[in-house]
Formats: sequence, structure tokens, C-alpha cells
Amino acid sequence: MKTIKKLGLVSAVAFAMLAFSACDDDSSSPVKPEPEVSSEADDVESSSSVEGKSEEKGSSAKDAESSSSVKNGKLSSSSTVKYSSSNGTANSSSSSVIQNGDSHEGSSATQSSSSSVKSSSSKITDYTGVECETIGSTYRDGRTGIRYVCGEDYKYKVWVPEESSSSGPYEPFDQTLPLDGLSEKYKTFTDSRNGRVYYYLTIVGRDTNYVKDSIQVMAQNLNIADVTLKGGENMTDDTKIERYCYNDDTTKCDRYGGLYQWAEMMGFNDSCNTRSCAHLIQENHQGICPKGWRIMNINDFQIALTSTDDHANGLRSGYIFSGSNKSGLSLTGSGVYDHQKGFDDIDEAFYMYYPVEYLYQGSLRALSQCIGRRNDGAGISGNPRLDALSVRCVKLK
Repeated sequence: MKTIKKLGLVSAVAFAMLAFSACDDDSSSPVKPEPEVSSEADDVESSSSVEGKSEEKGSSAKDAESSSSVKNGKLSSSSTVKYSSSNGTANSSSSSVIQNGDSHEGSSATQSSSSSVKSSSSKITDYTGVECETIGSTYRDGRTGIRYVCGEDYKYKVWVPEESSSSGPYEPFDQTLPLDGLSEKYKTFTDSRNGRVYYYLTIVGRDTNYVKDSIQVMAQNLNIADVTLKGGENMTDDTKIERYCYNDDTTKCDRYGGLYQWAEMMGFNDSCNTRSCAHLIQENHQGICPKGWRIMNINDFQIALTSTDDHANGLRSGYIFSGSNKSGLSLTGSGVYDHQKGFDDIDEAFYMYYPVEYLYQGSLRALSQCIGRRNDGAGISGNPRLDALSVRCVKLK
């Protein structure tokens, strides 16, 4: 894949349209990275390991063969992040269990539901034990649920499905539904780390320099973890891959993929969420993608965006996410974990980090992409790196 030069990055940002309500924070205007923080490293081979970089995150034993994300140890830092957000799902959310390691997650043979959501008459509390206030009954994701407002001064909202305890085998989500039907353009790849099968396809479009190019990209969000955290817990174990599942419901990871903080996605030590690690970013950065794959970058996204005449609508799945999916990329509304507000925007927006850091009003952030369900915008934005977003992987050429 061609190196993304500064000109290409500037062009991509210049093409960005104003974002919309589902893509909040500083996404309401195009990002303008400040020059003192570099983006992706120039001309670094994708298959080379970074040697001697103690900032990089240690990989699990079963992923030790990975060519571009071999980790050499955990950084000892006095500024280790231990953040606890005000997310009020700990005592109320669905706990339908899929094992943390996601071993053969597509199989229903060994998976059983242990859903323990209380009925609508039950009260829930935030992480400090303070009772949340009931707003009312709402309909979402095909189910009725109760909306609560929680936290000091009622700063955030929590939605809890209205369902009683259930038993019986969990039926894995049909991953072909967001594809809007299988066709010959889709192939499959099995991640040897957990046995999960991904659909992928070839997309032909034009890159940030308007040069015709192609990518082979997953049509699903990545879902890999050694440990599944709950909202309010931070990704600090640098020996394991950690993830969030929307609303602390592991069945959501099966359907939408995991949500990952920036440093986690990149395979870095968690301190890279709060300090510059630009010197560790490779041209074709593998991060937590499987061996032979890399994290989707701005150039890749531009190729997908220009592959049809339908702009962002052509990227969105027609399954719940109101798109034409002409490109085949099949984006879904996987939502976001905001480290201050909790989970948000399920079925309303797709969020994805790029392997690029930048400076925004003196604060280090990461470039991100947001595609909303109700708008055709495709502007590049940015998020605090403690937020957790979806990950898409592109096959190495």
C-alpha cells in the first residue's frame, strides 16, 4: 500500500464535510493537526517489528508470531492511566455471556445465556451506589427498555433492556445480515487467535491523491479479546488484548465487534493514550489486527468512499443502518464508549480510529472517522484516546 504522505492527509481533511449530532466532540469541524505532533511514520516496512520500544504493548503467547506488533515489555511509567468513568451499567446491564477469549465465537455449542437484567420495576445505581432516576420506557434495537439518568447532577443516561432472566443457548448473530445478502464478491478469513470468521472483499476507488487503487478490507468490525472490561474500567493490562462490549453485553460484541481505546487498537502501552507515541506508528500498522492484516487508514477509507457515486450512503449497511451498501463495506451503527459519558449511539453511528495522533488545543488526540445513520457526511474528526471505537482491518498486499 502506498505511503500516506502529508499531502494526502491534508487533502483528506480538506474533503471532510461538517459532521452531525451523532458524531460529537470536535467532529463538528475538520481536524487540523498541529505540526509538532507527527502522524504516521514515513516509509516504514509493514512487516518489520519495532525493536527495543518498551512503550509497545506485550502480546499474548498465541499471537507471538505476529510480524508487526511483537511487544517487548510493559513501560514503567509514573503516569499510568487509571480512569474510572461515571457509567451506570454495572448493576443493571445484560450479562449474556460469551467467553472473554471469544474462542470459536461463531459456534453456539458451548455458549449459554445468563441474562440477568432486572424487570422495569427494578432500580439501578451508578458506580458509586447512587440511585439513578427513571426517565421512561423507550424502544431500541427491536426491544423495549427503560431509560435512566445517572451520575452527579444527572450527567449521563443509561438504557436497560426490559427483559426477564432467560436460559438456553445463545444464538450467534447472523453475520451475513449487514452484508445485505452474500455474493461472490465476499470471501472469508478465519482469525486463528479465536476462530472467528470474517467476511472481506476487494474495493476499487481513488486514494487521497485521487489515484485509482484497491484494498481488500473486512466487511465486519474486529472482535478479539483476552479480557472483556466493563464500562468504568480502563485498558491497562499490557499483556492482553482488552475490549468493551456495548452496554457491557457480550452479545453486542458478537454482533457489532469490540470497542477499543486508541493505544489498545495500536498494540501500545496504555500510557500512549495520554502521551505521544508517534515514533512507534508504522506505515502499515498491524496493531491488534490478525497476522497479514493492518489497521484501516485514511487512504483506505477514501478508496472505499470513492468506490461508488453514493458517498457515505454507499458505505452503510442497509440492515438497520439505512444505507445502500453499494461499496460492500457494510458499516453498522456499532456506537462508541465515551470515557466520560459511557456507551452511546448504538445503531446511530459508526466510529473508527485511524493510526494517526494529533494535537488539539494542547491535548493529544487521535484522528477518527464517524459515519452517522441519518446523514451523508464523511468528515474526518477526532476523539480523546481513552474513548473506545470500532476497528476495521485491511489485508496486506
